[in-house]
Amino acid sequence: MIQTSYNPDVLSCLANLSNDEVFTPPSLANQMLDLLPNELWKNKDAKFLDPVTKSGVFLREIAKRLNVGLEKEIPDKQQRINHIYKNQLYGIAITELTSLLSRRSVYCSKIANGKYSVCDSFDNEEGNILFNRIEHKWENGKCKFCNASESVYQSKSTSETHAYQIIHTDRPDKIFNMKFDVIIGNPPYQLNDGGGIGTSAIPIYHKFISQAKKLNPKYLAMIVPARWYSGGKGLDEFRDEMLNDNRIREIHDYLNASDCFPGVQIKGGICYFLWDRDNPGLCKVTSYNNNKIISSVERPLMEAQTKVFIRFNEAISILKKVQKHGEESILSQISSRKPYGIDSSYNKFKKIKSDVFPIKLYRFGESGFISENEISSNKEMINKIKVIISKAGSGSDSFPHQIIGIPLISEPNSVSTETYIILRTFETTKEARNFISYVSTKFFRFLVSLVKNTQNAAKGVYQFVPVQNFDEHWTDEKLYKKYKLTSEEIEFIESMIRPMELDNE
Repeated sequence: MIQTSYNPDVLSCLANLSNDEVFTPPSLANQMLDLLPNELWKNKDAKFLDPVTKSGVFLREIAKRLNVGLEKEIPDKQQRINHIYKNQLYGIAITELTSLLSRRSVYCSKIANGKYSVCDSFDNEEGNILFNRIEHKWENGKCKFCNASESVYQSKSTSETHAYQIIHTDRPDKIFNMKFDVIIGNPPYQLNDGGGIGTSAIPIYHKFISQAKKLNPKYLAMIVPARWYSGGKGLDEFRDEMLNDNRIREIHDYLNASDCFPGVQIKGGICYFLWDRDNPGLCKVTSYNNNKIISSVERPLMEAQTKVFIRFNEAISILKKVQKHGEESILSQISSRKPYGIDSSYNKFKKIKSDVFPIKLYRFGESGFISENEISSNKEMINKIKVIISKAGSGSDSFPHQIIGIPLISEPNSVSTETYIILRTFETTKEARNFISYVSTKFFRFLVSLVKNTQNAAKGVYQFVPVQNFDEHWTDEKLYKKYKLTSEEIEFIESMIRPMELDNE
């Protein structure tokens, strides 16, 4: 039997640098390139820039398309290749290593003018894929461009600085001194700032988008974490800018990042978008889960009475029905972070109640007793009945999802560490229990999910949840009826949110 040889694309086999600097699979790069108009591939004057090249996959796949599209205009294959690589493709590598990898992928040689380079018109080793070691510019302990911590990155003098060239300048247009038709790439997502990891680290991907817009290309496409939808962590201004920009014509939203980057978990999912400078209008929002399209709708990015991006197309009609009632949000009653001024790491509590340590303390995984002297804020709430909940939601990005943790009644003469936030105070235990019945509904948690794009479930994620009458017990059936939800809307909520198993009280 004759065996067919298998030649996998080497760029589909690369291990990622980290969860924050991930290599783009060729298939994903081509999905993003498919957003661009076909006439670009026949335009010998079009110029393309990847300002954050890691593997060179975008430039390589663009070269393939131009090679086909320009065949009639430039019939000689070598002349065509020389023209494409010398005059149309440009990249800025994020590290010295990725500059070599990118040149190897694009030119088939880590030296652009080397013996094995497919382009024989370069007179330098770099070609059009640059890497310049850039240093941070420190001001008051932070980099003025990326906000990196001087104490963390100043000591890395012998390794990569993580001072990416495109965002460490006030004049990105001076790097190549030319205009680009297309800017496309997959930027680094965040910086470690001395212990912060995951959603606690400093996001920087938005800075690459802002710098790219300064270059005023005709088209901009980038793939980034979806956490910007609800802002926070330095992203509020960027979120508002994006949601008010009607040149964003497509967003492809992946609830699970591993659909794009196999084996990589990025809380809140991933999205890529197309920004079309000369054609403003509605945005086509396409949602994916488990590598399948679950909906695709043209709509405004900013819905009325919202400041966040509603990622689920099916959710918009539900939210409008809720907002139509004009009810107060529960947000006004929710405490801010660290309600009593007690850190989550606090460990001076006692296991047994005494006259010196009379106040019950709720902390992650256990409870104990402390003295009033340890409480620095909201002392007036100590003797009230409170409903508290973890400010970190439940874990997985897969659906159906619980969305938030399980609420607890914090009785009079009790407090909690910053692990918890206070959702509301009550006069009676009955009201508190009725409130918990509301929190446990899929309806409540669905409205939270419209804002909560990360594991963090701080105060702001409750902004769409309306206040109810807590003299009565609440169920999903009563809420669905109150807000006149259709069977399709109910089915969608039920598919997204799993039942909450409350502790027996």
